[in-house]
Amino acid sequence: MKKPTEEERYLQDDYKRRRVPVAAAKKMGDVVGQLLVKRGYANVQQAASLDAVWNQAVGERFSSQTKAGQVKRGVLEVFVGNSAILQELTFVKAKLVKSLAQAAATSQMQEKIRDIKFRVGPVK
Repeated sequence: MKKPTEEERYLQDDYKRRRVPVAAAKKMGDVVGQLLVKRGYANVQQAASLDAVWNQAVGERFSSQTKAGQVKRGVLEVFVGNSAILQELTFVKAKLVKSLAQAAATSQMQEKIRDIKFRVGPVK
């Protein structure tokens, strides 16, 4: 094999300097995952499943007067319409946590609920 001449080496080096680097193509699954996170679609879906699990656990009596909030570090935040409902739910809190754990095992919930925190607030 013959050695490249000085001019050929110069042209090769010049080509390498001017070449625009192109990033490798991303996997479609990664792109879709990033889109879901960026737009918050996963949170909407998780909130809907959390509402369904909460309404199932609490029953008809309180489902219209309560709303499940977010799960932070295993603690579910629940908004209630007034303090009387808050007190009633506090009495059955252990039963609700157990019921939520069972319902979460059968649903698509990602986080495990180990406690509930009740707050008086807007229920929509």
